[in-house]
Amino acid sequence: MKIEIKQFILEVLGTIVGSFVMAISISFFLLPNELSSGGFSGIATIFYYKLKIPMGLTIASLNIPLFLMAGYKLGKKFFLKSLIGTMSLSGFIDLLDKYKVITNDKMLAAIYGGILTGVGTAVILKSHSSTGGSDLVTYIIKKYNTKIELGHVITIIDAAIVILNVVFLKKIEIGLYSAITIYLMGLMIDVVFEGIFFSKLLFIVSDKNEIIAKEIQTKINRGVTGIEGKGMFENKKKLILMCAVGRRDIANIKKLIMSLDRDAFVVVTNSREVLGYGFKK
Repeated sequence: MKIEIKQFILEVLGTIVGSFVMAISISFFLLPNELSSGGFSGIATIFYYKLKIPMGLTIASLNIPLFLMAGYKLGKKFFLKSLIGTMSLSGFIDLLDKYKVITNDKMLAAIYGGILTGVGTAVILKSHSSTGGSDLVTYIIKKYNTKIELGHVITIIDAAIVILNVVFLKKIEIGLYSAITIYLMGLMIDVVFEGIFFSKLLFIVSDKNEIIAKEIQTKINRGVTGIEGKGMFENKKKLILMCAVGRRDIANIKKLIMSLDRDAFVVVTNSREVLGYGFKK
């Protein structure tokens, strides 16, 4: 019980920290430059410039019906954390909006706004929480239809909101810069969740599998796994070697393979995350 309470408190703190980072992004970079990262903040940007309504107040107001719908659908803990996240984000935005903006350069605003929004969003997601808006919409939709891809729903909603920003604020460059923001936001979410230490995954097909595997293990100090396969051209069974290596190892390992078998067939792919001995634990 104590562990659950401690975990809940940590997740609430993570939600508040993530909301503060997002508020910095919006108040100091995106909002002053009329940019949008999608979601309810994009709608609130329109109200801010057209009706002079504080962004935080608009975000909170738009989320009220969602919370009424989500309260019994998503569980008490998620509901409470999301409510805290939404209120924190709204309050922080209206508080920081009173301070001087950092830059009026739209490109810089799009870049740093996207980075900070992505970091803040990732921290909130890691806390199993949300700040309402399109995230909460997708959670509700997922509860009603488990077959729907959340990523697709979020993309559609964010794209539609950015288009609304362009239409109401009558500046096509808003959409162009906002697209950069949304791309960087997604990129930073991946970085926070998966890290920046990408690895490489090799698939090797050779008639000299045993010696190649042995040399990789002894000289590169990386494990190798044999996977049974079948060459469809010759209709023969093949042993495929699979090996996860660091990016710094890739040049040496390719050179090693070619020195042993110049006819070897090698496929090198990016691996977003590798868990286990010699890698991330």
